[in-house]
Amino acid sequence: MSLINIFEISGSAMNAQSVRLNTTASNLANAESVSGTEGGAYRARQPVFETIMNNFTGEINGVEVTDVVKSEAPVMKQYSPGNPLADKDGYIYRSNVNVMEEMANMISASRSYQNNVEVMNTSKQMLINTLRLGQ
Repeated sequence: MSLINIFEISGSAMNAQSVRLNTTASNLANAESVSGTEGGAYRARQPVFETIMNNFTGEINGVEVTDVVKSEAPVMKQYSPGNPLADKDGYIYRSNVNVMEEMANMISASRSYQNNVEVMNTSKQMLINTLRLGQ
């Protein structure tokens, strides 16, 4: 693996973590949303990552987000007959976002992003130092 490939790998990882952070932000923004139907309730979303491999050398070339899937966890049904969104039986449906899990996801994605920035900075410094050897 060349030093230049590290920039590609770290860049793709930073992009993937950025998608993860945006997805987490969307989930947190909709954590307290309600709906009058179970199907209309917001469901948490999670990005799906996939490793990009070089078919000839078998080396890792990065990571990409292949999909963003909705959570299959059930939404919370709550009896609230005074709510204007309540169905005919007086129930509203809350999103299935787990705020604690999302906060942990946010911290993890943020730290992964920071680690990849450090990898890029270290690689840049190594490349500069290598070029200075020739002087």
